[in-house]
Amino acid sequence: MLEVDHLVTGYGGVPVLQDVSLTLSAGEIVGLLGANNAGKTTLINSLSGMYAPMSGRIRFEGQDVTAMTPKQRVEIGIIQVPEGRLVFPEMSVRENLLLGGINARARTHRRRQMDHVLELFPRLQERLGQKAGTLSGGEQQMLAIGRALMAEAKLLMLDEPSLGLSPLFVQYIFGIIDRLHAEGLSILLIEQNLNLTLRHAQRCYVLERGKVAVEGASDVVKDDPRTRRAYLGL
Repeated sequence: MLEVDHLVTGYGGVPVLQDVSLTLSAGEIVGLLGANNAGKTTLINSLSGMYAPMSGRIRFEGQDVTAMTPKQRVEIGIIQVPEGRLVFPEMSVRENLLLGGINARARTHRRRQMDHVLELFPRLQERLGQKAGTLSGGEQQMLAIGRALMAEAKLLMLDEPSLGLSPLFVQYIFGIIDRLHAEGLSILLIEQNLNLTLRHAQRCYVLERGKVAVEGASDVVKDDPRTRRAYLGL
């Protein structure tokens, strides 16, 4: 479904991602791991079209999307849930969700998608009229994921979904991730929590200083000493 070939992305002419290649198959959860400043968010923003690559190619369902705008990528189903959630705080939960389904492909199915989101997250049903900025961190994460699902994601990219959440909410959110995977959704999981990702992803890539240091099945990545080095510098 997703093919990233020799991607180089940077700022001010200085590369941050250096020759990064990865793949993700339909219906797969792939984990993207790494310490702070390893390049994980730069990669996901490159896949979303926020940053133009200096070189390399991105293909989605066989189509070269390297030059596509973020809007065009959303319309073909590449959807990002950003780090920190970034809900619209002065808008209601309902309005945030409806904005998620505003692209041309999703607009005609917003009622169906809304029913699905509220079935996944009953707490959002209870807070539809409430301002998003008054929700707890865990509730805002539900809303951010729900907003992405409203866009009819084919590839859901989650950037640090456990960040700042209580253990109970983390468990709940990852239960939802597993359910979405069981429903056939393809997921790229960007997460600093090594053990959490290894439990839920089938395959993983470990970034170290903008390069892929380790890749493979989760159990292989877990036991690779290079993974420990990428996280701890050992």
